[in-house]
Amino acid sequence: MTEQELLAEPQAHYMNDAQQGFFRERLLAQRTELQERIAAEFDQLREQEPHSDPADIGSAEEQRQWQLRLLEREKKLLDKIDEALERLARGEYGWCADTGEPIGLQRLLLRPTATLCIEAKERQELRERHQRAL
Repeated sequence: MTEQELLAEPQAHYMNDAQQGFFRERLLAQRTELQERIAAEFDQLREQEPHSDPADIGSAEEQRQWQLRLLEREKKLLDKIDEALERLARGEYGWCADTGEPIGLQRLLLRPTATLCIEAKERQELRERHQRAL
């Protein structure tokens, strides 16, 4: 199924077997790509050579810290993908965790790991901004 075919389906078909299969494939492909990137980053970290020049040591350490932050972000995304795959297996994928309403195909195409519909996400962000302001 292509994105166009997915979006052309009637709303009554929301999260039918074909749509679930489409998102399962998309999530698995994203997971594989992410695992490959993480493995490549780890290999790069292991292959870094020690430097004797203090300026080189500082630059290398800064680069290492940047790579570690990137790996941490990618690991969090990998966890979200795994959670989305678990929701798919339980039949909960595509439904807002807050309201129980459909998240929507457009939103899932942009963010396949989404757990909240747009309205619920906006409310969550508003609450977070309000709490930070206190």
